[in-house]
Amino acid sequence: MLNPVTENHAIQYSASSTMPQLKQYWGYESFLPLQDQAVEAILHRRDSLVILPTGSGKSLCYQLPVLMMPGTAIVVSPLVSLMKDQVDTLNGMGIPAGILNSAMAERERQEAIRKMRAGEYKLFYVAPEGLAKESFIELLHQCELAYFVIDEAHCISQWGHDFRSAYRELGKLRELFPGVGIHAFTATATPPVRDDIIQALHLQDCAPLVGHFDRPNLLYRVQYRTNLMKQLGEVLDRYPDEGGIIYCISRKDVDELTTSLKAKGYQALPYHAGLTADARQRHQDAFMNEQADIIVATIAFGMGIDRSNIRYVIHTGMPKAIENYQQEAGRAGRDRLDAECVLLYSGVDVVKWRSIMGEPKTDYDRLALSKLFEMSDYCQQSICRHRFLVEYFGQGFEKTNCQHCDYCLGEYETLEDSMTVARKILSCVARVNERFGGHHVSQVLHGASTEKIRQFQHDQLSTYGLLKEYSQRDIQLWIDQLVYLNFLVREPQYGSLQFTSLGKQLLKGEGEISLAKPVKPQKEKKKARQLGIADETPFDPNLFEALRKLRRSIAQEKRVPPYIIFSDVTLKEIARHKPTSLADFEGIKGIGQAKLKELCPQFLAVVLEFP
Repeated sequence: MLNPVTENHAIQYSASSTMPQLKQYWGYESFLPLQDQAVEAILHRRDSLVILPTGSGKSLCYQLPVLMMPGTAIVVSPLVSLMKDQVDTLNGMGIPAGILNSAMAERERQEAIRKMRAGEYKLFYVAPEGLAKESFIELLHQCELAYFVIDEAHCISQWGHDFRSAYRELGKLRELFPGVGIHAFTATATPPVRDDIIQALHLQDCAPLVGHFDRPNLLYRVQYRTNLMKQLGEVLDRYPDEGGIIYCISRKDVDELTTSLKAKGYQALPYHAGLTADARQRHQDAFMNEQADIIVATIAFGMGIDRSNIRYVIHTGMPKAIENYQQEAGRAGRDRLDAECVLLYSGVDVVKWRSIMGEPKTDYDRLALSKLFEMSDYCQQSICRHRFLVEYFGQGFEKTNCQHCDYCLGEYETLEDSMTVARKILSCVARVNERFGGHHVSQVLHGASTEKIRQFQHDQLSTYGLLKEYSQRDIQLWIDQLVYLNFLVREPQYGSLQFTSLGKQLLKGEGEISLAKPVKPQKEKKKARQLGIADETPFDPNLFEALRKLRRSIAQEKRVPPYIIFSDVTLKEIARHKPTSLADFEGIKGIGQAKLKELCPQFLAVVLEFP
């Protein structure tokens, strides 16, 4: 039974005083950066806005301090699956947690309400729509409340990438419960969005805590999309039997790609809003429970996906905003082990998004369009990917070489005859009278023989085959760079290439330009770097697989995702140290007292039986 301190003494506690609970329930000896400050803000009853990238331990920041305080913490979360997983995790650790949502049977709802009213929960999860109901507000007035937590708080901002109107209503909490602290948490928020969150929630004496947006365990790559299946296969084959997400722009793309992957022997499942709710749930559960390792999805899949051992995220098209990309790619490597994020793009992605978005009519539409162009910048700029993302969110980046992105790994180089190549491309645009798109222009320059080229007699042009020594893929890449550098623009409706004033000057030989060319990377060995783990001695891979098998079996029996039992990081620590007694398990990260007693005897048996 938990023994929280009395309200009069809660103010005397600091993050350091929570260390016994940190060890007892989570199995950790120390905090990650900013976790201690976030915990202290809650203990000192200050409102707070906490922005920590995925994998930085946001949940612990608001789950731990309530153990030192009287009352129940109310956690507002956007998705049922996210809430359920967190409640299962907490209960498995010995911390009483509950949930209320529309999917529950009436008997379950009444039991949850009874326990809430009786003060049996330390944390209680609810959707923003549920919190808005008068009946739930009345229930809260009958309970002792510790504080409110607004998870995924960026959803409250109209200037963010994932605005939800139900979140905006949460600003009423300050008026309804004036003496209860409010703490907002998110992984994604630019400075304007942070200001909007503070204002919308009426946060008082707010302690804004912003973690560093660098995710050094993620390997970022951006590649021009050419042979999609070949490019996907190169990534998938680096991670056999490991989890990954493949994002597509449209539902049609999801369905077609899933069919193609299955035909090549990959066990992939689709996920998008066009599937039935039952099919979406089954596919998500299969992925979360490690019964399927590849999910092909639109952006409808993601928020609330807590599977920690996702080793890669692939985008088959350019996302519509940096915030989207940072959040979606950030679902890889939540366990702080190495993971890969690959973005396959083409210049037509911008045209496709503009068609979906339509003509901008409001300030919000114009903001969305500017974010689209910022995302295009990320694809086109020759700069460290980690630096670009960190600086986008308003932070400095001190490293001169991150050693973990395509640019810093030397997978791109400057084209020596950039000026000559650029003028040949511009000349071809002029010869086709600025009436054709980049794909056709690249075919003409490469010297391709297509029906369309013959129909318009473009094989008779002086620019036909002018760049035949280069691949059509490289020519298309340089065309996109000319668009990005504002020498060319794409006509919005049909995507035909047209000159800018800068382009006309460059065609005359006035000005300078530098084009980037991809360098074929050396055959990559799977990385063994494991951030956040002090002991980097090798672990026994066969024992690790045996432990994973046991974890999956226990998870199926308990009907929870495997990561709730133990993370891959913890299993690798067990496979590394090979404990010979239950006492030996106490020093392994991620093993609290409840799991030590309930689960570790079974894992010890596997270790002792292993040759």
